[in-house]
Amino acid sequence: MDCIFCKIINQDIPGYKVYENDKVVAFFDILPISPGHTIIAPKNHVADLEDLSEADFSAMAIAVKKIGKAVMEGLGVKGYSLFLDNKSAANQHVPHVHFHLVPREEGDGLERWPSSGYGEGEAEDCLQKIKANL
Repeated sequence: MDCIFCKIINQDIPGYKVYENDKVVAFFDILPISPGHTIIAPKNHVADLEDLSEADFSAMAIAVKKIGKAVMEGLGVKGYSLFLDNKSAANQHVPHVHFHLVPREEGDGLERWPSSGYGEGEAEDCLQKIKANL
């Protein structure tokens, strides 16, 4: 398999593993936003969040909580950002579902995406379209 995360998980290539259990592996991102930037991924190769089993998703969430606490205590940071880019349109570069846990400090310069608000009737239209597909 050509998936770089699978290669790290299977120890075909080296990685700085932070945490591992029977369902999840966490390792440092090789292009970190900040020191300690950690990838949390299921051991099973799954490209998109929609295809991820509930058991693997739960295992990832539990790992995030555990690693987040360890990052704050171990690195002395005040918080962390957690994000998941799902599909290429959302900037997912590796087609293996994963969370990014990025250690944060007050005033570190990392900004959120721009806000825009809704136009007239746009929120209600979006709401109805989403609810129709739940």
